[in-house]
Amino acid sequence: MAYTAHRPTTRPAGRRHPLVATAMVLPLAALLVVVFGGWEAVVAQASSVGVMLGR
Repeated sequence: MAYTAHRPTTRPAGRRHPLVATAMVLPLAALLVVVFGGWEAVVAQASSVGVMLGR
């Protein structure tokens, strides 16, 4: 009989599923939206980036 190496079935320690990462970030993102002025700040920053990339 041939010996076959054992392959781990778990993910590497440094990686997590994208949905898990999203679930971890959403509460912090919601807190930052409330603390720093809500959607108006997000829209203003996105507009500024859009103008800068448009050059």
